[in-house]
Amino acid sequence: MLVHEMNTPYTREEIVEIVKMIRLHLYNNGLHCGARVIREDMEDENVQPLPSLSTIGRILSRHGLTHGRTGFYNNPV
Repeated sequence: MLVHEMNTPYTREEIVEIVKMIRLHLYNNGLHCGARVIREDMEDENVQPLPSLSTIGRILSRHGLTHGRTGFYNNPV
C-alpha cells in the first residue's frame, strides 16, 4: 500500500516512480502489466493526480519497461 500525506498530490517524479514500481510488481508476479492495469492499481490506491493512459505509456517507454522488458541495462564491453 502506498503511503502519502492525505490530500497531498504526488509530485511528477513520485508519479513516475509509482508507475515503475507497480509495473515491475505486476511483471514479477506474472500479471498483465500494461498502462490500463497500472492506472487501475493507481486509482485503487487513490494516487493523485492520476495520470492518463498515454502518460503511463510514455513513462514505461522512456524507462524501457515495454514489451516484456524490465528496464535498460549497461552492455559489458
